[in-house]
Amino acid sequence: MASGGTVSDKGGARAELYEHRITSYFIFACIVAALGGSLFGYDLGISEVYIRKQEHLEETDYCKYDSQILTLFTSSLYFAALLSTFLASHVTRNSGRKASILWGAASFFVGSIINAGAQSIAMLIIDRCFLGVGIGFGNQAIPLYLSEMAPAKIRGTLNQLFQLTTCSGVFIANFINNATEKHTWGWRLSLGLAAVPATIMFIGGLFLPETPNSLVEQGRLEEGRSVLEKVRGTKNIEAEFQDLVEASEAAKAIKHPFRNLLKRKNRPQLIVGALGIPAFQQLTGNNSIMFYAPVIFQSLGFGSGASLWSSTITSGILVVATFISMAFVDKFGRRAFFLESGIEMTICMVVVAITLALKFGQGVELPKGIGIFLVIVICIFVFAYGRSWGPLSWLVPSELFPLERGSAGQSIVVCVNMFFTALIAQCFLVSLCYLRYGIFLLFAAFMGIMTCFIYFLLPETKQVPIEEIHLLWRKHWLWKSYCAPTDQVNDELL
Repeated sequence: MASGGTVSDKGGARAELYEHRITSYFIFACIVAALGGSLFGYDLGISEVYIRKQEHLEETDYCKYDSQILTLFTSSLYFAALLSTFLASHVTRNSGRKASILWGAASFFVGSIINAGAQSIAMLIIDRCFLGVGIGFGNQAIPLYLSEMAPAKIRGTLNQLFQLTTCSGVFIANFINNATEKHTWGWRLSLGLAAVPATIMFIGGLFLPETPNSLVEQGRLEEGRSVLEKVRGTKNIEAEFQDLVEASEAAKAIKHPFRNLLKRKNRPQLIVGALGIPAFQQLTGNNSIMFYAPVIFQSLGFGSGASLWSSTITSGILVVATFISMAFVDKFGRRAFFLESGIEMTICMVVVAITLALKFGQGVELPKGIGIFLVIVICIFVFAYGRSWGPLSWLVPSELFPLERGSAGQSIVVCVNMFFTALIAQCFLVSLCYLRYGIFLLFAAFMGIMTCFIYFLLPETKQVPIEEIHLLWRKHWLWKSYCAPTDQVNDELL
């Protein structure tokens, strides 16, 4: 159960007494909440509707799509999500996770309906801001909701339902793109269909239980106990409930959660969970590949139809990779997936860069065999990302923050993630134009750095109750100097 980490060591020991059974009530809550990921994923995939309508700028092989309007269309949503996440934090902390999920679904529904009837590019961009608010609320609350509902032993699997629905949304959107491509009204249908997952999420959200953590934090103790019994499938929840109460008391003592994150004892969570991991997720370059997959494949010499189907295949690979991560992340651990895939992704980007440097950019069509080879390498890269940095960049930060800093911490996670998503989306095409194959070497360098970051700074969190996560920092070679129990006086030294 994702509750507080600022509990006594005695409270942490109680985690061994936690009991649970998987119930239909629990499954319903997790599936409905996770559907919020489909909003993010569908928009990511459906953005190709606009992207593929842009005309080429026949300057060089690398500069066919250097359009600031195109990138502004893509990134505007993420800037809106970035700003809205701070409001979402307030709602999540004071009104509950369920409230943020409902607000997110409602905003996304409004944006998708207006988007389908847009009469100009400016109107499309403004409407995407509504979608961004929906994503900001959803991405802030849903990973937190799933981590708080899940027992520690299966928290990794359950939390990745968010990534699974995100990837599924991308996959479905690509099929819709292909089906509507030949119709003049097809792009409106594609954009308007975003209202479907938003409607399902909103109606399902009305029946969602609030998390026991949030209920206890709001002082609704008996209701929190009742929901905890239902989601755990047992009456023997006293140990876990007592930890929730202690965590809630610690949470109420914190009046300024964002300011509290800056305290010395919270530096590990802030640096690793709120800043490092979400920033590095975008610096892998994977979302740029997903944003502009048709553009990339067309630039490599594939026709319009072939490039769209290639991007459909890559999104399907993401879905398969997420299932693999869900199946094994609680067995092999978060670090193993991060480190192995990080090395694999680095090699893939270096191979892509070398191949492009040798065979592409001379004004001649790329040989078919080389083009197919590059698509295969990109698919291997996406497969590695889909089982590591994709899902784990949402899972791990949601594990690191205790109850009293959960909503504030998750807001910073989403804010940093959306900032770098928008930054990469805005800069990728112009960087591809001017850096040419060097853009892939730059991503490879980032991935080398982030792999070292994980190796040296992130402790393993698999199957560790969130009540005990703070103990991991105390044992870490670097962070123990920040989190030692006898170092509380240093908390005030910012």
